[in-house]
Amino acid sequence: MSTVTVQMPKYPECWSSCGSCASGDVFILELLVKIGDMVQRDDNILTLETGKVALDIPTPYAGRVLEIHVTEGDTVGEGAPLLTLETD
Repeated sequence: MSTVTVQMPKYPECWSSCGSCASGDVFILELLVKIGDMVQRDDNILTLETGKVALDIPTPYAGRVLEIHVTEGDTVGEGAPLLTLETD
């Protein structure tokens, strides 16, 4: 077993052009997982909100959620740690 940290991916280009993302007004609307949950690759782990659009963020890895590094209402930027998974 090993662990991996899931990080906030790069914002889609359309987000940076609307101004909300560029100004840092992107926050976590909803966490979709809790500690102990099993996730598969591409499962949605949280929903972001920009004021104009909500976007689900998937995990690039499968595993069990060990730690969650963010809470609902937090603002997040590219590369921010979201959660830690235990993988096979």
